Amino acid sequence: MADDVWAAPRARMVKEQIQARGIVDPRVAAAMLEVPRHEFVPEEHRAAAYLDRPLPIGFQQTISQPYIVALMSEAMDLDGSEVVLEIGTGCGYQAAVLAKLARQVYTIEIVPELAARAAQTLSRLGYDNVHVRSGDGYRGWPEAAPFDAIMVTASPDHVPRPLVEQLVPGGTLVMPVGDQQQVLVRMQKTEAGAVTSDTLAAVRFVPMTGEAQDRGRP
Repeated sequence: MADDVWAAPRARMVKEQIQARGIVDPRVAAAMLEVPRHEFVPEEHRAAAYLDRPLPIGFQQTISQPYIVALMSEAMDLDGSEVVLEIGTGCGYQAAVLAKLARQVYTIEIVPELAARAAQTLSRLGYDNVHVRSGDGYRGWPEAAPFDAIMVTASPDHVPRPLVEQLVPGGTLVMPVGDQQQVLVRMQKTEAGAVTSDTLAAVRFVPMTGEAQDRGRP
């Protein structure tokens, strides 16, 4: 198979960049061992597809480093029954990983060209449980809500209230928050509707654009 040439680098990525750094969920490791990251990377960067680094995908956007993809995926604690929303499709790689971990994935990308490219790649690779929309993700995807879990892969300076509202009671929201200094936070909605949160790591994501920026301005 043509994919065999990438099997060893992908296995090394999972062992050295993910499991060795404390990711213990076997479903996350299995998903990242299976999803062909190189298929989501532009041709000129494909040789670096399994290295521990983010890579440019055009339009001033990046594909996150593998460890961050694994960390965010594990933080959602998915068992395969969930409906998940992702804000910031990018190249579609994180959505493909989530597709292995959840029942349905809805993903929104604000750059139309990236949304179209991601949809094409996901379809070509057979990720039939991923639904891609081009648009501003600040207000989520009301028609498909509520969601068991939500992931945001760009950083606003505040948590968009519509996303919290679209979480089911007991649901989890994982996202970076901040401008110059960003932290990855996990928020959980209690059965009573309150929200608790904890900080997972210091991170660096591209800024969340669109309405998130407008609302963040004084």
